[in-house]
Amino acid sequence: MCWFVNVRGTILGIRLIDDKAYFLYIITMQIITMGSEILRQKAEKIEKIDSETVEIAGKMLEIIKRDKGVGLAGPQIGVMKRIFVVHVQNDEERIFINPSIIETSHDTAKIEEGCLSIPGIYAPVIRSEAIKIQAWNEKGRPFTLETSGILARVILHEYDHLEGVLFLDHLPEKKREQLLAKYAKKERRK
Repeated sequence: MCWFVNVRGTILGIRLIDDKAYFLYIITMQIITMGSEILRQKAEKIEKIDSETVEIAGKMLEIIKRDKGVGLAGPQIGVMKRIFVVHVQNDEERIFINPSIIETSHDTAKIEEGCLSIPGIYAPVIRSEAIKIQAWNEKGRPFTLETSGILARVILHEYDHLEGVLFLDHLPEKKREQLLAKYAKKERRK
């Protein structure tokens, strides 16, 4: 079962259609930030790609434009479904529904990453330089994409969100603890 939640984890609402529960989309378009257990949960498969799925994907693309991001996964806005969107410079907007990473390269690169759910925190992360991913688009059509560089990195980052993993989890423990302390201090000042 999927539900839509606010940043405090409160269920926002339910709409019943044909005795099935469909949950209302978050109208506020707020990004859930670190500290919420939602970010540590695995997202569920989307059973049917329909107009609600397309609407969610469209809203997610609006959010990354608004917040100057390059990618966003469903759990980051309380949509506990396997969907993410990416839009890197000099590339088209891309929607990935029920994605599966089917190959990663042995070659890796260490590049600085940040996350809309962990604002103001950046760190170099080691990831595969190239990937092969299978997913469905917003029209319900399956596709396979082989890519490398920044697009591969963003896809891996967003895919992690579907698994309940944050980029900080890829860091050595000492570095992760330093950044978590920095983030906590920053949040206390708000």
